[in-house]
Amino acid sequence: MDVTVKFLGGAGAVTGSKYLIDLGEFEFLVDCGLFQGRKELRERNWDKFPMPVDKLEAVILTHAHMDHIGYLPRLVKQGFTGPIYCTEASAELAKILLLDSGKLQEEEAEFARKKGYSRHEDPQPLYTMEDAESVFPQLVPMPFDKTFSIHNGVEVTFFHAGHILGASIVKVTLRGETQTKKLVFSGDLGRYHDPVLFPPTRIPKADIVWIESTYGDRSAPDTKPEIELARVINETFDRDGLVIIPSFAVGRTQLMLYLLYHLMEKGKIPKVPIFLDSPMAIDTTKLYLDFHADHRLSAMLEEDTAHAFKHPQLHYIQKREQSMELNDFRGRGIIISASGMATGGRVLHHLFHHIPHAKNGVVIVGYQAEGTRGRRLLEGETTIRIYGNDVPVNAQIYHIEGLSAHSDQGELMDWAEGFSEKPKMTFIVHGEEKSALALAQKLNEELGWNTIIPQYLESFVLFEGI
Repeated sequence: MDVTVKFLGGAGAVTGSKYLIDLGEFEFLVDCGLFQGRKELRERNWDKFPMPVDKLEAVILTHAHMDHIGYLPRLVKQGFTGPIYCTEASAELAKILLLDSGKLQEEEAEFARKKGYSRHEDPQPLYTMEDAESVFPQLVPMPFDKTFSIHNGVEVTFFHAGHILGASIVKVTLRGETQTKKLVFSGDLGRYHDPVLFPPTRIPKADIVWIESTYGDRSAPDTKPEIELARVINETFDRDGLVIIPSFAVGRTQLMLYLLYHLMEKGKIPKVPIFLDSPMAIDTTKLYLDFHADHRLSAMLEEDTAHAFKHPQLHYIQKREQSMELNDFRGRGIIISASGMATGGRVLHHLFHHIPHAKNGVVIVGYQAEGTRGRRLLEGETTIRIYGNDVPVNAQIYHIEGLSAHSDQGELMDWAEGFSEKPKMTFIVHGEEKSALALAQKLNEELGWNTIIPQYLESFVLFEGI
């Protein structure tokens, strides 16, 4: 059989990951993500899927971030009825994230309709909560480290990737008439010394590799990020200000709760109220109790007196009314709220009300894609458009590096060095042009790898007649 790949996303950009593998008689997709960031990227989410959906027979998910799963409701609505394979934790996270995304899509469309700031006369959501729920029956949860078959001659194994709860490296083994070939998809690789998650698994052999390049052009600072986090929090508190942390609900929020708890317990920052204002983040945090084997906090979460997710300073904000009351909060406190790139969600009204005041601080703790509000804040823009208004940015904007859930260049190279033989070809994906080029050059010069940076909708022949 001949094997080809077509890049329906995650190529030339950090979002929208979708890799279509065609075996002739069987086509499957690895990841099914939303495009985020620049307007021209987001508009792709509205396009019809670029192949007949009835020919697609399966989807495999590396992990449950929206740029890897967020297009699933659109795919199912267009007629996809096949299985969606993922790890057990990813299945539960996907339900939380997709529902929340559907709700946000509905709310933002309604808000734009009321305020009249959309160029569309009757703005519609990309998909609804009902569309999101329609995905759930097709999710097929599978354990880590156990090989399973998705078609005759096609086997899949999930290995720990770090990054977020349930995140996996996907190995696909193709058994042809004369040869066996292995495809390895890195998904998003986490940090090697993350205090919460296991490090990425080294894979010994692969014929074709897909490797993410989000931070392919940079190294994380050597300093411990919690030291810098304590500094910027104390600096803001010295002004009697409020700290706002836009944070990804999955992974980053739980890491922040862990670090803040330890900083308070060690006396590095004052014990002040921490408001976790994200129902999705709250639900996600609870999953850490259900999947003890998928992270490193199992001992901590069994100690009531050392529980980073349950202590007197931590307040879970579920109801919208409670969230709105925080608009009037003054003085020292910490609000953690999604979304992590400030593209939507409750964090927007916190920024709307608090960034005009110079005493407050906004702490950016994760990757910010091009075109997002988070990126514009980092780039020093003096006004940010929120709810159709240009809001002055007078609050201090801080950037804490080293808290990313993505491997830096050195860690990506470390993972690549785990292969005992050079792959036939390696696709550099899920990165902006500069970072993808830097990682490609590094892999080529140091390991002699044949690297390719694919473009959107580009296709390649992987094998002929295996």
